[in-house]
Formats: sequence, structure tokens, C-alpha cells
Amino acid sequence: MTGAERPFIAVRIAVLTISDTRGFAEDRSGELLAGRIAAAGHILADRAIVRDEIELIREKVRDWIVSPDIDVVITTGGTGLTGRDVTPEAVKPLFEKEIDGFSVAFHMISFQKIGTSTVQSRATAGVANSTYIFCLPGSPGACRDAWDGILQDQLDYRHMPCNFVEIMPRLDEHLRRTGK
Repeated sequence: MTGAERPFIAVRIAVLTISDTRGFAEDRSGELLAGRIAAAGHILADRAIVRDEIELIREKVRDWIVSPDIDVVITTGGTGLTGRDVTPEAVKPLFEKEIDGFSVAFHMISFQKIGTSTVQSRATAGVANSTYIFCLPGSPGACRDAWDGILQDQLDYRHMPCNFVEIMPRLDEHLRRTGK
């Protein structure tokens, strides 16, 4: 079966903005992601904003990864190097598996736009409780690059030769194998 013959499968995506200063009215990155999610035909399952605090971030992501109504969590913000940037510290302990290639691909795309400044981002991704989690920088440009350059294709079941959607049913194999 070719990608063109496969049906589109909408996934349920939650967007979390991490910011001490932005509300929904100022959240350009969250709005950009919500718009791209809808334009791609996916479902915006939830959207929230929390302050740059490890426990607040972890609590919201943990709530979403246990929800049967959410397949993917995308965070924006808190991936830099300043003292308030704590998203990776909050989210990585939840990962069962890290998606190392996401960071590599993100930096390759980002390097083409901002050069060596890409090294200041700690964009990361992983899987937790059969849910994909992608942690993006807080700038609209970085969110655009991550969605347009990686997530748009990887969250589309029709994308060939492989994509994240086609392996979703198998993300919990380790739990089924051990009887948990």
C-alpha cells in the first residue's frame, strides 16, 4: 500500500505553553501550533499554559499522558539555557523512551535558519504511557520549523516510508509482554 492509498488518521494533540509572562492572548507559539494541528486535520484535544516550574509542567504533562483522549503532547517554551528554562528537567523523567532523532532533526532544520544559535535549544522528545511528547522552544519560528519540518509528516499516517502514527498501537508492547 502506498502512502496515497492509506486513509488519514486524525490524532488527538494537546498543546502546553510554558511561560511566566504569556496568557492565551499573547501565546503566538501555542496559537501557531493549534492552527497547524487543525489545518492538518488533527484534533486539538486540549490547550493550557503553565508557569516555568518543574512540578506544574510535570503535573500537566502527566495528566495528559494518562488520558485516553490524548495521543500526543506538544510543549512550547522552557527549552533554553536560562535559570527559568526547566521543561526538559520536568518532562524527561516521564519518558520511557527518548526519541533522540527528533532533537537531531530539529537542530538540522534550525541550523539552516539561525545557524549556530540552534545549540542554545534543548528541544527533546520521548514516549510515555503510549503518548508521544515533543518539547519545542517557545518562539513561533521554532514551533513552525518543528511542525512543518518534522511533526506534520511524522503525525500523518500516509507519510512513507514510516511515521509515528503507524506504530502507535505498539507503543505499549513492553507492558503487554510483562503483563502489567
